[in-house]
Amino acid sequence: MAGTDGVPTIYPTILYDDAKAAIRVLTYALGFTEEAVYEGKNGSVLHAELSCGNGRVMLGSKGREGVFAKAMTGAGPSGVYVVVDEVDEHHARAVEHGVEILMPPTDQDYGSRDYMARDPEGNVWSFGTYAPGSSD
Repeated sequence: MAGTDGVPTIYPTILYDDAKAAIRVLTYALGFTEEAVYEGKNGSVLHAELSCGNGRVMLGSKGREGVFAKAMTGAGPSGVYVVVDEVDEHHARAVEHGVEILMPPTDQDYGSRDYMARDPEGNVWSFGTYAPGSSD
């Protein structure tokens, strides 16, 4: 199976009405790193990859041609969980940038500390210390 060398094998993929605005929120407010952005002649985002830790999310603009774009018509919102070390600091950055917070940093019964936010197009992003499959 792929991914045994530390490369993720799951890449959440989200289409946005305004993918450029989504990239700004995800990078400036939620700490993702822009790895690649490919734009069409009309300024739409054909494909973008943003990373956080060793994980990546792919995104693009809605309204394009292609099987995936057609299959995603009417889809959404999505929910994505991201492991972060410093939940309170991460949350403070999101708040500073005006991100809608659905749940403030909260200690969970299962040992994680999490918070939940919504991006401008309704996708729910959870950030916490729980790392599925880890021995910690």
